Amino acid sequence: MTLRTRTLAWSTGLTGLLAVVLVISAGTGPVSIPPATVAKVLLSADPIPLGFEAPRTSRVIVLNVRLPRIVLAAFVGVALATAGTVMQGFFRNPMADPSIIGVSSGAAVGAVATIVLPFALPFGLELQAAAFLAAVLAAFGVYLIATQGGHTPTATLLLAGVAVQTFLGAIISLLLLHSGQSLRRVVYWLMGHLGGTTWDEVQVIAVALPPLFLVLLFYARDLNVLLLGEEQARGLGVEVERTKRILLAVSSVATAAAVAVTGVIGFVGLIVPHGMRLLVGPDHRILLPSSALAGASFLVATDTLARSGPAEIPVGIVTAALGAPFFLYLLRSREVTEL
Repeated sequence: MTLRTRTLAWSTGLTGLLAVVLVISAGTGPVSIPPATVAKVLLSADPIPLGFEAPRTSRVIVLNVRLPRIVLAAFVGVALATAGTVMQGFFRNPMADPSIIGVSSGAAVGAVATIVLPFALPFGLELQAAAFLAAVLAAFGVYLIATQGGHTPTATLLLAGVAVQTFLGAIISLLLLHSGQSLRRVVYWLMGHLGGTTWDEVQVIAVALPPLFLVLLFYARDLNVLLLGEEQARGLGVEVERTKRILLAVSSVATAAAVAVTGVIGFVGLIVPHGMRLLVGPDHRILLPSSALAGASFLVATDTLARSGPAEIPVGIVTAALGAPFFLYLLRSREVTEL
């Protein structure tokens, strides 16, 4: 099969899977709605009114309550899985994930500071904006620390990321000590959640994410070449440092946009890219779109599971419960030092 045929086949299959997961998720909740009714509601919505009739109550529940949360979960899954794919290729290590250079820790500091110290940040920044800004600054700081003479060794970048994450973790702990009555809200945010989602939040990430994904897809071939090593990549005509800067910047912004809205949701960028790499192979021209669609389905499914019990739990707990055993599986049964 040609590359285009394989990409189309995987994208079509995973898009179909995402549609099935979306319909099941939209019908799951305290008020159960049959899949056929959910499909009628979706097909009668404003962008694509096809004349299907659906009960008014079902329309309100699906379109106004559940669908914003589901769509946001899909976009966040795309962002985290795509960034994780790039990071694993960049570091040539399947254990890498989007938070490896301090993005998630930076976002956590921004969010927690806004909750605990509402007057500490200038310009009246909202929680999401503060988290996004802090995440981008953390990633930029790690890059500056690791860069010497215009060259950024991946090993130095990794170690700088670990050091910065540890330092930011200390700041978060200090803020937690002074959180007072805000402690519950802080902990809830740090666990990662999708509750209370509105269409306004969906619109922000829906506008920001597609251009970022297209940039990463444009550099898929260069990412393939980087897997051979930086010296070989230079010999094949890749501008290594420029490519590394672009991949890091775009991946960091995509991760920051996701984490700023939902809080810290771990392991999506670890499980999905590695699993799809086992299925479709290491070619990022196929792997990136496949991981994006699989990431959307994965997070929608885990969020559905998180809100299906007697009491809703943060989706970050579910992804961590699934991700930790997978992480141990990688350690015990597979080579984890290189792709």
